[in-house]
Amino acid sequence: MVQKEAKKPRGRPRAYDPAQALAGAQETFWRQGYSATSLDDLSEATGMNRPSLYAAFGDKRALYLAAMDDYVAAAQHAMGETLSSDAPLEQALLQVCDLALGLYFPAQGGARGCFLIGTSLAEAMNDDEVREKLHAALTGFDDAFEARFKRARKQGEIAANTKPAVLAKLASAIIHTLALRSRTGDTRASLRATAVAGIKMICAAS
Repeated sequence: MVQKEAKKPRGRPRAYDPAQALAGAQETFWRQGYSATSLDDLSEATGMNRPSLYAAFGDKRALYLAAMDDYVAAAQHAMGETLSSDAPLEQALLQVCDLALGLYFPAQGGARGCFLIGTSLAEAMNDDEVREKLHAALTGFDDAFEARFKRARKQGEIAANTKPAVLAKLASAIIHTLALRSRTGDTRASLRATAVAGIKMICAAS
């Protein structure tokens, strides 16, 4: 009896790592902005030709939205883990700012600011989906801060009559300041000093 040769799977295996390709696209959008990033830029960043890019991610806009979702998910996860620790309130808030500054001032290359704020504000003016994603992301950050302030109030770290939702917006405002000013020339050291001062004011007034 002659055994049949096992059939080989059809098609070529993927020659790229989807997560790595998305990271390359995200970095390119981050550095150049959405409008200034071309498909050729994305092909170079991902190591994929245009047909492969379209097959894997869709068009440029779809790839940008995927990069946006990936950034927000990673940021919210890191923020949630930091704020859920047993660290004192002031220390936990500063740790969140340090996480942000680490993203805005990478070890390699110059300051790049925040991916979300730096790339989506202009696009949100004319793209409903980008605007909705941006709003949801910022609201999610507010919610994470608010949950930490509620815990702080329950544990007696802040006064019982303070309003966690208001404090959360103030904490978010510090992050927004770091995001904007990191891209306009302020140094990391000066921005960290700003964060320290802002956090102390929030904690002292609550």
